[in-house]
Amino acid sequence: MTSAPHTDADLLARAHAWLAEDPDEETRNELRALLDAGDTPELRDRFSGTLQFGTAGLRGALGAGPHRMNRVVVLRAAAGLAAYLRDQGPYDGGRGRVVIGYDARHNSDVFARDTAEVMTGAGFEALVMPRPLPTPVLAFAIRDLGACAGVMVTASHNPPQDNGYKVYLGDGSQIVPPADAEIAARIAAVGPLATIPRGDAGTVLGNDLVDRYLDTVVGLLGEGPRALSTVYTPLHGVGADLVVQAMQFAGFPDPVVERAQARPDPEFPTVAFPNPEEPGAMDLAIALATKRAPKRPVDLVLANDPDADRCAAAVPTPAGWRMLRGDEVGALLAHHLLSHGQKGTYAASIVSSSLLAKQAAAAGMPYAETLTGFKWISRVEGLAFGYEEALGYCVDPAHVRDKDGISALLILCELAAERKAAGSSLTDLLDEIAVAHGLHATDQVSVRVDDLALIDAAMQRLRAAPPSQLGGTAVTQVDDLARGDGGLPPTEGLRYLLAGPPTDPATSARVIVRPSGTEPKLKCYLEVVVPVEGGTAGVPAARTVATERLGALGADVRAALGL
Repeated sequence: MTSAPHTDADLLARAHAWLAEDPDEETRNELRALLDAGDTPELRDRFSGTLQFGTAGLRGALGAGPHRMNRVVVLRAAAGLAAYLRDQGPYDGGRGRVVIGYDARHNSDVFARDTAEVMTGAGFEALVMPRPLPTPVLAFAIRDLGACAGVMVTASHNPPQDNGYKVYLGDGSQIVPPADAEIAARIAAVGPLATIPRGDAGTVLGNDLVDRYLDTVVGLLGEGPRALSTVYTPLHGVGADLVVQAMQFAGFPDPVVERAQARPDPEFPTVAFPNPEEPGAMDLAIALATKRAPKRPVDLVLANDPDADRCAAAVPTPAGWRMLRGDEVGALLAHHLLSHGQKGTYAASIVSSSLLAKQAAAAGMPYAETLTGFKWISRVEGLAFGYEEALGYCVDPAHVRDKDGISALLILCELAAERKAAGSSLTDLLDEIAVAHGLHATDQVSVRVDDLALIDAAMQRLRAAPPSQLGGTAVTQVDDLARGDGGLPPTEGLRYLLAGPPTDPATSARVIVRPSGTEPKLKCYLEVVVPVEGGTAGVPAARTVATERLGALGADVRAALGL
């Protein structure tokens, strides 16, 4: 990050220079208002540095200034990306294709158009999505159209004031080092906006692209049962139309869509955070399922996040609806694919459950552990299935080398319908998996902060004084992931392995602490593995033990963080 201005005069000079260059009337007016009000603290924040371009691209709050998402930042990012792509050429036919997608957030369409104009101005063929569409459609389009790169304007499940800019290369995967640093260097070298060549707005793609995507995801399913009653919410995002069409084409009954959240709305008015992981995000959909139960019981409640690359599910139980954890959905999808003969490597990120490794081994399939993020999972050689506990699943890497909440939703529906036809359920299957491999229970301690320095300080404290025990049991191993402990490339984080308590030595536990890559959060991932005795009848007792251990672990982890 660049250094902060040293004087108020320097700050004002930079703000006025930005004002003279900004092509957007809204952000110009916003900056003028701050200057007229003499709001020095806010100006310092906006000009404290630049949004850093990394493997997640760009993401931040909308507004004027280099430390916000706006047209100036996007135009410079597009110009830097174009320079990087030119250096990677030449491309077939001499002109590389760049596919550009966008969601329904504030200014997503504007940022997409600016990107297209910069790409055509740089000599590339810009192909723009026909309307706001899910991120996995963009990832699909890169390979389908033979593009050299793709850009998706989205902030996924971030709050409404945010937007973002994700970059993919021609293999259809998100960028990884060293491409991120090389693109960032070219962005930094971009001169004044007036020197950036701008062409036309590119070619708007037709709906035939969307049709090919739908044909591909529906083609993943077999000819099994389709009787399934579902409630669905897109959480004010762009997933509803494609999910409904995909379920229709696959032969499932239409899902009942939660009306209050059915259409795209960049304000996300009914949820505190538009993330199905967050408490309360699926409350309206679950309430709708409960209301319908007396007349037609609902088998499954489903959700996508706003750009539809994540999939969440809730299932009915005698005690009411229960949200499935991301690791549970991952285990269910893996079981389904393995049982249907899907060959290849099964992969999960380091923060996901260790259960997938056991499932793959039992089926004679290889397993790989990666760093967090689908940019790593999608690059596993021979990938058959990859997932991350944060509700991200890749079930068709041949076509979409990223997480895809729509194809995952379809596969989950297929599995649920098969179990229903056999007089069983997804929860019954989870119990069977626990009997076979042990009950793998996971939880998360997540602390959101206003000051990122608090996260750095907490990580420093943990390194300076590592806990010798957590949850009443001894820490047997500490891996500093920043040093590359554990055999993965260095990444910020700590991993603690724990023995079982004296009363139950057969159990084990694991804690991973790391900063979020996309939000101002410190995340702690907890896992407890408890053997199950006595078949499925023994699962409730194992679950009780796991719940108690997770609770004790969570309490000690919160105390150790000091936040």
